[in-house]
Amino acid sequence: MYDRILVPTDGSDEARKAAEHGIELATALGATVHTLYVMDLPGVPRTLSLRDDEEEIREEYEQYGERVTGEVSDMASEAGVECVAELRSGTPHEEIVKYAADEGIDAIVMGTGYQGQLGALLGTIVEKVVRTATVPVISTKMTETESRP
Repeated sequence: MYDRILVPTDGSDEARKAAEHGIELATALGATVHTLYVMDLPGVPRTLSLRDDEEEIREEYEQYGERVTGEVSDMASEAGVECVAELRSGTPHEEIVKYAADEGIDAIVMGTGYQGQLGALLGTIVEKVVRTATVPVISTKMTETESRP
């Protein structure tokens, strides 16, 4: 059914909950987990504004991405699941969908936060992935109590 499951991560509690579910699913199916961190670098198009600290910012994003994908990889390893980790830069929902197509991903597991009653009116990365992906997207949702500090 699912041989390759993509679990994008941004290091949030929502992403961790999705990773737990994706790894649990991979364990049950004997699938491989892929984890992806997309560096959504700040600023306007590079031709309009070059930042003096752009390389430093990119390095910080890469270090963070390696850390959060490493956390998912560690979770998968503890569960006995093979995990492939990758970093990309770009618009998160576009890169997630592109990665899924490039790597022959069978399903994507993503987490969403508790947004209250009006939060559903706002477009989220998960919603954009659901609308544009050609594979099933499974979303895990934080409850109101899970979202409270």
